Amino acid sequence: MRRSRIMLVAAFAALSLVAAACGSDDDPATEPTAAAPSPTADAEMEMEASMTITDIVAETPEFSTLLAAVQAADLGDALAGEGPLTVFAPTDDAFAALPEGTLDTLLEPENQEQLAAILTYHVVPAEVMAADVTSGEVETLNGEAFTVEASDGGVTITDGQGNTANVTQTDIMASNGVMHVIDAVLLPPEN
Repeated sequence: MRRSRIMLVAAFAALSLVAAACGSDDDPATEPTAAAPSPTADAEMEMEASMTITDIVAETPEFSTLLAAVQAADLGDALAGEGPLTVFAPTDDAFAALPEGTLDTLLEPENQEQLAAILTYHVVPAEVMAADVTSGEVETLNGEAFTVEASDGGVTITDGQGNTANVTQTDIMASNGVMHVIDAVLLPPEN
């Protein structure tokens, strides 16, 4: 159990790195803040930077399904660990796009290990900021890799089953890493 928790923490760290690497400085839609942040935006960024990845997921309404999955996989402590991690965080809409019944099945206690493997596939064990993302394969916390394609149009991730996800928001800073928002759930290769 401790080994799988450590692996999950590493996986979320890896995911965090990949997400950070996926942003584009040239695409205003992926910019983490406005060009001239207001004092309110600065204060909000400081608050986020003092929160762990788990805290941010818990406080952000669009991550309620991710939070439920993290809790079901018993990964909350891993994502609150020291880091650094890069997490590519799927939104509620991303989870809703899974085939009907898939999420319910994954959330069942007997599927905790499979759910943890999927979630750690979203984590890179390093801090990767959007400006540092380059195209290529990225190893995740669960030991499997996904492919990142960085271009002027943004960042796309292709998972181990050939599905793609777009990075829609970058550089959400946490005390233990960084998060990047994606529009699909990444699935590791089938073994």
